[in-house]
Amino acid sequence: MKKYVIICLILLTTPMVLWAQTPDYKVVFDITSKDPTVHQSVIRWLNGISKSDPAAQMEVVFYGKSLDMVVKDRSTVADEVMKLAQNKNIAFRVCAVAMRNQNVSESQLLPGVKTVPDGIYEVIVKQREGFGYIKAAQ
Repeated sequence: MKKYVIICLILLTTPMVLWAQTPDYKVVFDITSKDPTVHQSVIRWLNGISKSDPAAQMEVVFYGKSLDMVVKDRSTVADEVMKLAQNKNIAFRVCAVAMRNQNVSESQLLPGVKTVPDGIYEVIVKQREGFGYIKAAQ
């Protein structure tokens, strides 16, 4: 009888423990826009998410015409990008193909911004790792 009670307690409490656990918050932002209002929106989202869930993992992937957001002397949100790049849970990744097509060198990128060989592939990899996907556009 004692074993039966213990088994019943385990069966009854296990769903509660599993239900109480929250899944990881992981999101990849895909940005191709040159529009500064889109850049400001991404900054606002990153700040909001990191305040509501400090453990949230976020990555912003730049390709197409979006490179101005992370290029020195072109970015309208440079200070915010550099501040957010210091957060270990936020990554800024720029497509090397887009950099080559736009004649942007790594030395022109803001501190904390890294490159990836292919921006689209980076987004796919993040999705395979369980990241949610957000297209940043207006």
